[in-house]
Order: sequence, then structure tokens, then C-alpha cells
Amino acid sequence: MVARNIRLLREQRGLSLAELARQAGLAKQTLSKLEQGTGNPTVDTLFSIAAALGVPVTRLVAEREQVMTVQRADDVVWEQNGGYESRTLDHVYGSGVIENYLVRVGRAPQGASRPSEPHPVGTLEHLYVISGRVRVGPADSPVELSAGDFVRYPGDRPHVYESLEGESLVHIVVSVPRVQPGTGGTNVARTHGGGQH
Repeated sequence: MVARNIRLLREQRGLSLAELARQAGLAKQTLSKLEQGTGNPTVDTLFSIAAALGVPVTRLVAEREQVMTVQRADDVVWEQNGGYESRTLDHVYGSGVIENYLVRVGRAPQGASRPSEPHPVGTLEHLYVISGRVRVGPADSPVELSAGDFVRYPGDRPHVYESLEGESLVHIVVSVPRVQPGTGGTNVARTHGGGQH
């Protein structure tokens, strides 16, 4: 589990094995053994790696959470906060680029719907349905949602947006993991094409 988490987080940030080892103050061979699952890290080593990756150490030692989460409008709890009520949609830890979109989704002619291209590794999309009914999410396992429903799913796989009746309006937040400058990371604006959802 630790090996998988370290490798995933390193790749999300566009870091080479050597660069992460340098930032964590470790020998490259030590880090390589950890990623292969053959190393036996000390607590100090894990804290050094977590600090270099910019995540809590628990992200290295915990099972990766289920990436797709659906929240139905009828099941949510609104919390009283003085003069207003709030509804928590989701929490994502770490840093990176956050993009916000309001998207009008038209009903695609039969057979005309095609998946959106995957975004950089580790990207998540958080979609809230404002009006209408939609089919959205990973191309191989989309879900049907109505106004007030929320879903989070991996944006680094082909994904679809389809209105099921007329035009639907959705709010999409795209979170792209932090990429260190000069480490071969993807230009987010170019990748997302200014909102080509």
C-alpha cells in the first residue's frame, strides 16, 4: 500500500524518482526499494517523503479512498450557520490547480455522444447538477443524476456528459494535482482547452 501511494503521488506531481529522493533527503536506491515494496521505511523516512510530496503522512499509509462518490439531493444534511444554511459537497486534500465551470449540457443525438479526453493523472471532477437530468462520470460507469445531486469521479479517465431531457445546467470543479515547476508537468490551461467539457 505504501509503495503504491508513494508512486501514485510522485507521478501526480510529475516528479522523477531522483527528484523526489533529493527533495526528501533520501538516497534514490532507498526510495526505489520503497516503491517496489521491498523497503522497510522508518517513521522519519515516511515523514520526509510526505513533506516532499506536500501531503500528510496518513496519505502514504492509508488505503486510497474510493474515487467515485455520489451524493443524492434527498439524502443531504443542511447545517445551520447563523444566518444561512450550508451543505458540504466534498473535501479534497492537497494543492494544485482548481478550475470552475458552469456547463450547459445539451441532449446529444442518438450515438453522437463521445467521451471527453482524460486530464492529467490524479485529476478529479466534482459535478453538481443545478437543473435537468444528466448521465455523467467515467465512460465505462456513468451515473444518472437529477437537480441537487452531486458526484465526484476520476477526470484522468475518459468521461461523459449527457443531458437526459433537453438542456441541463451543471457546475463542475476540476482539481488538478500540484505539479512542480520544471518537472515535466502538463500545462493545465492547454490541457483543458479553456473549458472544453
